[in-house]
Amino acid sequence: MAAAAAGGGGSAALGDGGAIDYSVHEAWNEATNVYLLVVLASLALLVYTRRNKRRILRIFALPPAAAGLPPPHTDFYSGLKKIRLRQQLEMYSIARKYEQQQQPPKQTESVQLSVE
Repeated sequence: MAAAAAGGGGSAALGDGGAIDYSVHEAWNEATNVYLLVVLASLALLVYTRRNKRRILRIFALPPAAAGLPPPHTDFYSGLKKIRLRQQLEMYSIARKYEQQQQPPKQTESVQLSVE
């Protein structure tokens, strides 16, 4: 019975003719190798960051000249205000020109009648 159970459970690993199918084992070995490489690369990166912490922090730190400047978003909003004001002035001048074109010209000529 033990032999029958072992034969029945092992039939999934046996291919045609009773040869053992190693594709599952090869895939497992490749996945394990990739996992080990990722772990080793992560450890190497961790060691590098611990040794060069100051150099890495210097990359992400702001330069001292930028510390005294006002925040950049204020320049952005002041630029938007100037653009909006320019647009409003352009629209006003276009509206004035349109109004002048729509008004009929005033007659400045005067007719003098003389009574005889």
